[in-house]
Amino acid sequence: MASDRLLIKSSAAKELEALPAKDRKRVIARIQNLATDPRPPGCEKLSGDGKLRIREGNYRFLYAVDDAGRRLIVIRIGHRREVYR
Repeated sequence: MASDRLLIKSSAAKELEALPAKDRKRVIARIQNLATDPRPPGCEKLSGDGKLRIREGNYRFLYAVDDAGRRLIVIRIGHRREVYR
């Protein structure tokens, strides 16, 4: 399923802007790839709420896929030690 819409919550956009430039570029590229493959190898489903997680270096981002609405929503972006809190 390819996503028709890729949405980033405003709080996640602020977290993205706070990343160092080289890491931000890698994370942005990874998020853009999710639009064509929302469940790539290496993504893990988090227990309980149906969110998915992707790793990119020391950073993680949490997102949700709405298959019926064909949307992908990036919920949170952060360092691996802080993102799950």
